[in-house]
Amino acid sequence: MSKVINLRQRRKAKTRTEKEKKAEQNRRIHGRTKAEKQKEAMEADLASRHLDGHRLDKDEPE
Repeated sequence: MSKVINLRQRRKAKTRTEKEKKAEQNRRIHGRTKAEKQKEAMEADLASRHLDGHRLDKDEPE
């Protein structure tokens, strides 16, 4: 025989776990210091400039 479950409790538990996942994502994104954010931005800029410097097409007219 199948087990009887309370759908209201199941729905609330699912909502609770979804909120916990969302909170964890927000902590990763927003829970950084100013120095960490600046470092990440600097690294992204450096990587972008590095890739742009190695382009074969430099968008220059011939």
